[in-house]
Amino acid sequence: MIDVIETTSTWRRLSPRMLVIHPFQEVVRAAPALLGLLVAGSSSGGKGHLWSVAGVALMVVLGMLRWFTTTYRITPEHVQVRRGLLTRKVVTVPRDRVRTVDVTSHVLHRVLGLARVEVGTGTSERRHEGRLKLDALTAAEAARLRVELLHRSPAAAVAATASPTASPTAAPVAPPAGSTPAAETELARMRPEWVRFGPFTMSGLVTVGVVAGFVSRLVSEGNVDLGRVGPVQETLRWFTAMSLPLEIATVVLVLVVFVSVASTLGYVLAFGNFRLTRHAEGTLHVTRGLLTTRATTIEERRLRGVEVSEPLLLRAVRGARLSAVTTGLRSAQGSQRGGSMLLPPAPRADAVSVARLVLPRASAIPEASPVTAGLTTHGPAALRRRFTRAYGVHALVLAALLALWWWAGLPSWTWLTTAALLPLTALLAADRYRSLGHALTSGYLVTRWGSLARRRVALECDGVIGWNIERSFFQRRARLATLTATTAAGKQGYQVRDVDLAEALRLAAAGTPGLLDPFLVEAQHVS
Repeated sequence: MIDVIETTSTWRRLSPRMLVIHPFQEVVRAAPALLGLLVAGSSSGGKGHLWSVAGVALMVVLGMLRWFTTTYRITPEHVQVRRGLLTRKVVTVPRDRVRTVDVTSHVLHRVLGLARVEVGTGTSERRHEGRLKLDALTAAEAARLRVELLHRSPAAAVAATASPTASPTAAPVAPPAGSTPAAETELARMRPEWVRFGPFTMSGLVTVGVVAGFVSRLVSEGNVDLGRVGPVQETLRWFTAMSLPLEIATVVLVLVVFVSVASTLGYVLAFGNFRLTRHAEGTLHVTRGLLTTRATTIEERRLRGVEVSEPLLLRAVRGARLSAVTTGLRSAQGSQRGGSMLLPPAPRADAVSVARLVLPRASAIPEASPVTAGLTTHGPAALRRRFTRAYGVHALVLAALLALWWWAGLPSWTWLTTAALLPLTALLAADRYRSLGHALTSGYLVTRWGSLARRRVALECDGVIGWNIERSFFQRRARLATLTATTAAGKQGYQVRDVDLAEALRLAAAGTPGLLDPFLVEAQHVS
């Protein structure tokens, strides 16, 4: 039985259990500075430990103030959050503009039975505007709030309007008698064999950067000389005794092992317990995470397509990611692909299977399905353009290195190595051309591009609101064009790159019949 959140015009506070989490978060955020004070004070014989204790006490007070100065309320029309001590700020989200409700639980949140709720309207997502955060509510209340904001029934609306001044501690309103829980169909679930794709996501590079940044900040703020630390001295002495080739091989080996282990661990923590389900109310629900759990809901009526992404390393082991092209969600970024992720790095066959299930009008026939249909190649002009651009960039870099070698004494191995990489440049250009392709099938525009990260997007033609045709100086010489389908979903524009101009016009005219007719007729009269 699904409860309905009680709406009220009374301002309420977050869960009092956040009095434990907020101070801890402030202390963790200031940890490098506090450790720097401690190390600096101890090494100089001062009172660094006293300053560190004072800093911790200050962080605890600031964390407690966050709870005392943050309130929220849910009315029949709005969700509002009010925060701040000296400067009061009120964030208001109209309930009819709510597009997403993400529920996240970090480790401490889960220990205390809490969850953070993030409400999005789908506007200005890249600047984190149009989003409202409640950090945090009880897990049960967060789940009820998600259901209420996304699946608000008429009966619930009437009940909420009838008691606008309800007490903040009132019991939840029960649904009408005879109502049943929403049915759900499982579309995908995390399988143990998917872990093998973890090392190929390269997300461990982020961990390397975070660790390096933390150590650098600690050393800088604490005035620590790592060269005087015993273990570091021994490591440097052992390392400098090697020959240069052995040093390079050792660094590469250590980096590969560390990044692979960190990537695998990050994959398990981020995508453990992953489930993708379809609910009877017309939504797709994604849950994932071991230590930090996250739940994201995508309304199917806002789904405009899917994107199958195959980074180079992941493609080598026949893996792929799947993301939704939808309105109201942040565009996919990073390894976790934001809130639009439908499937984590997994076998490509599974990504294709899930894409067929979530696309509303996808054909069951492989030859007509937008995720498996054959694509039209882009011809010899596009092939020449790929090689010309690749060789041109390579030649410019090589010329710059040669000039620096001749006039500035740059080591000769730099330009020799660059020259030796010419075959790799040719392979990259050939692969970029093989990735190019497009199709128009089952009411979807399909486009594919990229080499280091090959992407295939199936965009519903009904979601296209306009077309842009761009032609650079060199494209005009080759009678090529880049066709961009403009949409309100995803990245707001998806390109068919280096396609023949006549084919670009045909695609646009067939994808949205009648939209380009006035322009094409005018072009004929002009010509």
